Amino acid sequence: MDKLMRGVGKFWVCLAVGFLWLGLLYAANPPAESNASQPAIVDQNQTASANEAEDAPSSELSAFDHVLVVARKILNYELFKMGKGSVTLGGILFLGILFILVIIAEKIVRERIIMRIFDKTDLPESLEYGIARILGYIFMGVGFYMALQFVGIDLSSLALIAGGISVGVGFGLQNIINNFVSGIIIFAEQPITLGDRIEVGGIAGRVVKISLRSTTVITNDNITMIVPNADFISQTVTNWSHGDPKVRIRVPVGVAYGTDLELMRRVLLEVADENPKTLKNPEPTVLFGAFGDNSLNFELAVWTDEMTTRPRRFISGINFAIDKKLRENAIEIPFPQRDLHIRSGVLETKKAANGKPAADD
Repeated sequence: MDKLMRGVGKFWVCLAVGFLWLGLLYAANPPAESNASQPAIVDQNQTASANEAEDAPSSELSAFDHVLVVARKILNYELFKMGKGSVTLGGILFLGILFILVIIAEKIVRERIIMRIFDKTDLPESLEYGIARILGYIFMGVGFYMALQFVGIDLSSLALIAGGISVGVGFGLQNIINNFVSGIIIFAEQPITLGDRIEVGGIAGRVVKISLRSTTVITNDNITMIVPNADFISQTVTNWSHGDPKVRIRVPVGVAYGTDLELMRRVLLEVADENPKTLKNPEPTVLFGAFGDNSLNFELAVWTDEMTTRPRRFISGINFAIDKKLRENAIEIPFPQRDLHIRSGVLETKKAANGKPAADD
């Protein structure tokens, strides 16, 4: 798939360069005109006849010249007026080619020049990525502006259009603008970076790409989730690897009343010590939480850096090890139960004189 995408990219590069070369060649060498229009004319009658011959299609023109004449008429077709000038079909096509070249040039500059410069520095990878993306967007903005000026589109004449766009931004495009501004804030403040393990809006996974509009998150099930950047600004985000990847996990365990508390403490510490994913510094601890309705509630608190990669698998491994250790040491894990006591007695009923039960007072 990567080879196919690279092949498609090269095709568009070659096509854009070809159109650009053809446009410049056509602008520099207009089609040859009829011999009847050459300036070997001495009087006004001959000049008029030469002009008529210039306007009328000449049989002496080659087929290629006819194609160029027709193409030039099509490309010079005026679409609409803009300020003092006009926008033609050829100008729009040429502007599109310039935009494509700017996008391709931005990618080449960002990946081949900027990132290679950052490879020689000691900056964090996430900071390098953010700076490179911001510089790339600045490059594209300047490139698009220069392309518009090169084609001859007067941006000062777009004031009316800008007013209409602002109204659209206030209504239909406010979410897009919100995500765009949120992306700028993420690049500047870096609350999340590439490789972070995050949870937001019920989505948990690893950040693999940050753009201006959205952020790409891949879950442990290899599912790609596209999260709008506004969610990272307006909602509470859990970042398991922000600053320091080490986190403490608390695993609750309940045992039956009458259990030897020191034995329980020793068993849980053995579970933490035997797990290769737990950190020895800081040391794991066992906390006696409370006397529950049906059990003595303990917590095994261990430090690990696995929350950035496989959090559920780590907790599952801890639970399996705890269950095994408790069985080996004959420690019972209780389940909710209730004792029901039924007391026997005599129920007296009052009857009226007619033999029917009397109503209660």
